[in-house]
Amino acid sequence: MPLMAQNAPTNEGTNPQDWSSYYYVNVPIEKIYPHRLGYVIVYRKGNTDMATLYVPLAWFSKSDGKGDIIDLNVDKTWPYFSVFYKDGKFDHIRLFLRKNFSHPSWGNLPQGTDLDSKFNIQELNPEY
Repeated sequence: MPLMAQNAPTNEGTNPQDWSSYYYVNVPIEKIYPHRLGYVIVYRKGNTDMATLYVPLAWFSKSDGKGDIIDLNVDKTWPYFSVFYKDGKFDHIRLFLRKNFSHPSWGNLPQGTDLDSKFNIQELNPEY
């Protein structure tokens, strides 16, 4: 009996050549503190440890384009951030925040806190 070779049909998106060069990580925010140079974001890494990100305000301008702020409506979604990577390197961050500063996710930094040098960065390296 003769055998014939035939190409099996493939599902859309299952071929690695069709995959995007982007991926992202979503992380819930424990507390966010506005600063004159950006945002101080406290988040949980793993199950028990906390970590801090310093995100420059300049990243949210169109000229820099490394950040977006998405306003969360009055729903039950807790604020979070998404870090986007392209080809394994940091590309941009999106902050999904509540507009109302009285929401428990917002905080105030103590007077006299000197964090200016923390915002002089070119990319994020969050710990997960």
